[in-house]
Amino acid sequence: MRIVDVRAKTVRVETNMFNARGSRVNSAATVVAAITDVIRNGKPVIGFSFSATGFQPPTHQLNERFIPKLLQMGEEELAIDPRYFDPAATLKALKKNEKLGGDGERATAIGTLECAVWDVVAKLAQVPVYRLAADRYRGGRVADKVECYVGGGWYSPDKNVKDLSDEVQKYLDMGYRTVKIKVGGAPLVDDLKRVDAALAVVGDPARLAVDANSGIAPGRLPEFAQALKNYGLRWFEEPVHPNDYQANAEFIAMYGNPVATGENQFSFEELRNLARYGGMRPGTDILQWDIPHAYGMHEAANIVRMLAEFGWSTASMVPHGGNQISLNASAAFGFGACESYPDVFGVLSGYADDLEVVDGHIAIGQWEGFGFEGQAALFAKMRELVPEYD
Repeated sequence: MRIVDVRAKTVRVETNMFNARGSRVNSAATVVAAITDVIRNGKPVIGFSFSATGFQPPTHQLNERFIPKLLQMGEEELAIDPRYFDPAATLKALKKNEKLGGDGERATAIGTLECAVWDVVAKLAQVPVYRLAADRYRGGRVADKVECYVGGGWYSPDKNVKDLSDEVQKYLDMGYRTVKIKVGGAPLVDDLKRVDAALAVVGDPARLAVDANSGIAPGRLPEFAQALKNYGLRWFEEPVHPNDYQANAEFIAMYGNPVATGENQFSFEELRNLARYGGMRPGTDILQWDIPHAYGMHEAANIVRMLAEFGWSTASMVPHGGNQISLNASAAFGFGACESYPDVFGVLSGYADDLEVVDGHIAIGQWEGFGFEGQAALFAKMRELVPEYD
């Protein structure tokens, strides 16, 4: 059983929105197909993955560095037979000869490829990735449903407060119960009007979160902390630069209420430094690293074990990136929730088409691998990598 070919390409979608840090026009991700020599129903078993949203697509790194490295691995490093699969060996081999530090330059490329391997192995075992991972890392315990909140409330040139209220109501009608909106991209007085409008729709402040995307200038942070601290919101996300741990701790001291961050930490070491020095409080604050952006599923298991040493429960971990990868990870590791971006990033958004959000939760489905095959629009882009097998 071997992976005999791996292909990657960039998928782009048109967007016209912005957050506190700037515009999000023409978002993109890398899709990957890992083709094996195992034939089932007349076709090879193929593992798929994608790099999700939020960063530049790692297509170049994959094609130039990591796909060749994976195809050169021996079976002691890359055994895709489920009986012998060793994700630690695979990750170690992909990181071999990579300079320490600067993980963001390669973590998404490696994580996307590592997830494609998980998709392969789970398909060969004929189980979902969440089952494969839960059996390996969590004694077989799988969450049968996962809380799912919606990330929305972006700014756009033609969007007013009434439009924001209508958007939030639409999400509630879709079954979501917790909504996150952007702050920091407008004067504080205008952002407070947006928060008030969203809160009037959701009702309970514990069901409304805000996200500054690290875009609020340091001099404006005290006024945001003071203005929002009495709302009792679910969390205040990314108030400062991701790697300014002292500033994060200072904001927490000013704000007092739950703070969420971590989506721009790319490695075990960066998240450990966040836990050590960022003022983050287990049981109060939320950690949000993105699975494929931080070396993939096995590194997630390493991070979970490390954070437990700092007193963190997986209930306070909420992966960034609303997709089948984060959903499988949430079910496997018992994460507190997962994210959703309905209609925001086109084919790069959402979950399998037959999954419904009911009272703020998604019931886990049955599929092989990550289940991308159940997400028609995204899977159509993935299949373009392997047209000869249609």
